[in-house]
Amino acid sequence: MSDEQLSFLDEECDTAHVDFLPTREAGLERLKHFAPYTGRAYASGRNFDLGADNRSNISALSPWIRHRLISEDEVLRETLKQHSLQASEKFVQEVFWRAYFKGWLEQKPDVWRLYNKDLKSAIKVLGKDKNLRQRYEEAIAGNTGIDAFDHWAKELTETGYLHNHARMWFASIWIFTLKLPWELGADFFYRHLLDGDPASNTCSWRWVGGLHTKGKNYAARASNISKFTNGRFTGHMNLASDPSPLNDMREADAVPLPIQESIEDKSYILLLTEEDLLPETLALRDEPKAIIGMLSAEARSPLEVSAKVIQFTQSAMADALERAKGHFGCETTFCDKEDDQLAFLVEAAKANDVDTIVTAYAPVGPVADRLAQIQYKLGEHDIKLVQVMRDYDAKVWPHATRGFFKVKKQIPKLIDQLNIS
Repeated sequence: MSDEQLSFLDEECDTAHVDFLPTREAGLERLKHFAPYTGRAYASGRNFDLGADNRSNISALSPWIRHRLISEDEVLRETLKQHSLQASEKFVQEVFWRAYFKGWLEQKPDVWRLYNKDLKSAIKVLGKDKNLRQRYEEAIAGNTGIDAFDHWAKELTETGYLHNHARMWFASIWIFTLKLPWELGADFFYRHLLDGDPASNTCSWRWVGGLHTKGKNYAARASNISKFTNGRFTGHMNLASDPSPLNDMREADAVPLPIQESIEDKSYILLLTEEDLLPETLALRDEPKAIIGMLSAEARSPLEVSAKVIQFTQSAMADALERAKGHFGCETTFCDKEDDQLAFLVEAAKANDVDTIVTAYAPVGPVADRLAQIQYKLGEHDIKLVQVMRDYDAKVWPHATRGFFKVKKQIPKLIDQLNIS
């Protein structure tokens, strides 16, 4: 990016500093400010990590999109109000990457199970292998001696966010230079990222390591880091020069995508989870008799989840419940203790004389795992749990069977099908 382009973004685009306030209003405000720059300005400047105090060249919308405080549809619609699809192609593709990873993992759920299994094993090894423990602790504390890496480790824990390019460099250095288990790195990200997403995070780390696209890994280069940090990090970093991709002979079987469930009963309770905090736009039948919020952020990892992540999800849930109360005109309650959630839902169903609980579909991840456990137990009380899938997911996910290119080719058609243009 030229100095002229950087100057243009700094002076003209009121988006340099980002306060990740966990409300829909804040997400919409960020979208409004950045939408004019989702065209060629974004395409030319998106790969530059200008630092935590200057996000003028990227949208930084992911924390709001991840929890669906704002939806992908809204982001695409606002973008295409400002630019043609051709002009905003790079930005639009980035929006669809998120759905691609979700759809891919939805059809390969064993990848998520194996990641969790291997993560638990790696954590056990940390307790036995002092050398590995020391190298791991130096990495997450930002004490490796690799300036750029150490900076990003501290930036992540302090802010809960990293530029996408920095995430790639960080993961590559973690895997190939520091030779640490990729699962521990993915877990470090997932525990601290405000936009931590089970699909995007897991698949991205696998992609860097050469597991997502077999045999094709991503190697961080000192020259590339220097160029795309605008000279903030320079010099030789002693990075792995030509690393071989990771190898995992285990194959995950593909499974069919879920069938869209219908709401048969007029009386039901609406359940909100951190996967989807936009109940106003769910395809619901009639209005709920009550609304319940339930969080599973602490289930992201066997290790301690960042207080910033916990606070962000709690506040985002509070915002969603307040909006839902105003929109549907019924009472809302919140249950944050995992051990109490089943009993809480059963009592709420009895108190409201309903036998159906409706929630937005939860893709593969800890929320889906928790809902599967609850659904089984609810059945013992003759209570149904119905998951409503959004049209956006239902239309994009079927194309996420191999690489992103298959989804990319379908973008113009998908935009038409979703009535976004």
